[in-house]
Parts: sequence; C-alpha cells; structure tokens
Amino acid sequence: MGKAGSKIAPEVMTDLRANTEFSDQEILDWYKGFQKDCPSGKLSVEEFKKMYGNIFPVGDASKFSAHVFRTFDANGDGTIDFREFICALSVTSRGKLEQKLKWAFTMYDLDGDGFITRQEMLEIVTSIYKMVGPLMKLPEDESTPAKRTDKIFKQMDRNSDGKISVEEFLVGAQEDHSIVRLLQCDTSS
Repeated sequence: MGKAGSKIAPEVMTDLRANTEFSDQEILDWYKGFQKDCPSGKLSVEEFKKMYGNIFPVGDASKFSAHVFRTFDANGDGTIDFREFICALSVTSRGKLEQKLKWAFTMYDLDGDGFITRQEMLEIVTSIYKMVGPLMKLPEDESTPAKRTDKIFKQMDRNSDGKISVEEFLVGAQEDHSIVRLLQCDTSS
C-alpha cells in the first residue's frame, strides 16, 4: 500500500464518491493535502482557527471559525476527520443552493434545537463582523450586527414568533437572494 495512510481504502472512496460532488482525482488531491497538513488524520479547532486567521488576517476570525468548525465536525467529537472535511467542503463549494442553506442553518442554529433565535443570529453575525468588519462598507440599516440581525429577522421570521425555522430560512433565502447576501455578509449588490 505504500506509505501508511497514503491511499484511500476502496470502501471509503465509494462512500466519498456517493456523498460529495468531487471526482476521484479531486478527492485524492484533497486527501494528500489533508494528510500533509494533518498527519494525525484529525484537524483540531486550534489548527482550524489558525487556518481561518490566515485567510482573514485583517479581522478576528476566531469566533466565526469556531462556528464553522462546529458545523464541519459532524460527529461532534471535537476534531474534523477527512470525511467530515471533504463532505462539508463539497456542500459549501459545490452543493445546490438548498444544501448550502441547510448547512448554513446548522451553523446559525447554535443549540441544535431546529430554530435560529435572534440571539443565535446575532452571535454569528457579530462573529462575521469581527472577522471582515474593517473591510466592509455597509448601508446604514446593516451598519451594526444588531441592525443586520433585525433586517434578516424582519425578512425571514414569517410567523413573528421570534425564531426562524429551517422552513422559514429556506423559503426566505430562496425568495429573496439579498438574504443570502446578508447571511454571507457579501456587500456587493
């Protein structure tokens, strides 16, 4: 088999083929990079935060990267293995809009109860502002995390119960693409 751990077992490749949008070669390339960066086969939250910090050197990415880490860590064991990494990467980079939105919902739903509260939304939006804030030029009604959260809730909380269900989240985002822009903190029109 060559170097220990340098190849992907056939049954693992079959699983990854079925659960990602990547080709066999792309999976192998990602695997090699993952093994190089994480020789233990596991990515810790500290390593993940460091990687995010390199991507966003101007702001503070630590809080947001911890939320992304939690969402990547599908089994909740405190580490990201290659399968978790490649499956999440597939959804976020190549998934259909609904898959991406469900993934985003999971990140925003901090306590995993199936709803996003105003406080949970504010926590994520605040972490995004800390990460990219100095780079962003925002309209007045989005100039603070609280204002952006209020704007998102006004558009998504259809039944005005103070929380956003996954259904409200999906419908709101698919009906109004500016919501997706707000969630991603994209400042382009």
